[in-house]
Amino acid sequence: MIPIATPGPGGTPFLIAAFTATSAVCVTGLTLVDTATYWTPFGQVIILLLIQIGGFGIMTFASVVGLAVIRKMSLRSRMTAAAEVKSFGLEDVRGLVLGVVRISLIVELIVAVLLTLRFWVGYGEPLGRAVWLGVFHSVSSFNNAGFALFSDNLISYATDPFICLPIAAAVILGGLGFPVIMQLRKHLRSPLKWSMNTRIVLVGTVTLLVAGTVYITGVEWNNPGTLGPLDWPSKLLVGFFQSVQTRTAGFNSVDIGAMDSASLLGMDVLMLIGGGPAGTAGGIKITTFAVLFFILLTEIRGETAVNVFGKRLSRAVHRQAITIVLLAVAVITISTVALMLITDLGLDELLFEVISAFGTVGLSTGITAGLPPAGQVILMLLMFIGRLGPMGFASAIALRERPIAYEFPKERPIIG
Repeated sequence: MIPIATPGPGGTPFLIAAFTATSAVCVTGLTLVDTATYWTPFGQVIILLLIQIGGFGIMTFASVVGLAVIRKMSLRSRMTAAAEVKSFGLEDVRGLVLGVVRISLIVELIVAVLLTLRFWVGYGEPLGRAVWLGVFHSVSSFNNAGFALFSDNLISYATDPFICLPIAAAVILGGLGFPVIMQLRKHLRSPLKWSMNTRIVLVGTVTLLVAGTVYITGVEWNNPGTLGPLDWPSKLLVGFFQSVQTRTAGFNSVDIGAMDSASLLGMDVLMLIGGGPAGTAGGIKITTFAVLFFILLTEIRGETAVNVFGKRLSRAVHRQAITIVLLAVAVITISTVALMLITDLGLDELLFEVISAFGTVGLSTGITAGLPPAGQVILMLLMFIGRLGPMGFASAIALRERPIAYEFPKERPIIG
């Protein structure tokens, strides 16, 4: 809010400053103002630092909570979990934190160098400006934040693979989650040593990226406001890039407000699923969605145990996944209804905005700044809930497990 953060006199109003800070530290990317013009370099540095702190904090907190959950288990369960993770010892919190920082900085440095060279050599930006653009967008992409230093986000670079692909790669890596990255670093050529978590995240990520690319590209192929004017290689690039961004990154290389309603609905689903656990992505997480999918598959097959990649899922995991999804649906429904009551906007736009905030995505159809203050506060709360809620609630469920010494008689209601 201090005057040096904005070029105009008087500083920033509280709501705009609070919304921007919330969006940055929750690595979301929703904004009420144009990041490129509203903030001075000082203000942009503050946003960048909040994104970096938020990304570090989320990955570290999620990983440390995971260790805390393991320590609460029985000795046998702890040994099984430790063998499954194959990355850190039960007490190696310091090594875990240093690993998060080291991997984050390495990925961000590589992507920053690639983007800097492109802005400098390809677009003739002064070297200092090119470095700043490279660093800012690298940090924003790896932390899945979606803040950009261009008024049209990345629409001007929609057909440039040397800009879009490094950013997409950083988004994907950040969305995999720290445990997956660590395990791939140690056992990249030994898939048999990968844990169930790593396999689910990798298979789910590839599946959702391909499905999202095909769906968005197909629906928007002839849309004159998005992919229609482009040649087919550019259409594929833009479709892939937007599919990646639904993994909770929030950059856009086309006008989201001009997309077909069917595209928005499909992106709603992808944003809700999100990325891998203990990473910078939001949503209910790929692992949660995968658990529900395998439960469904088991019921359809008439089997009694849910088996995934040759291992059996604990029934406690079933309950946790169902609980998280039902709570997420409840939060999204209540928030959407609340926004419908205080605005005149349609369901498509409001539902997209709510899921984008809850999933800490940052994609928007352009209605954020036009919402009344109460609506903007709702989005702020959604960003906090979406960032900390599923992770915190899941860990609370695991930590509060209490064995019961008795069971009631079984009886089945009629389902369906």
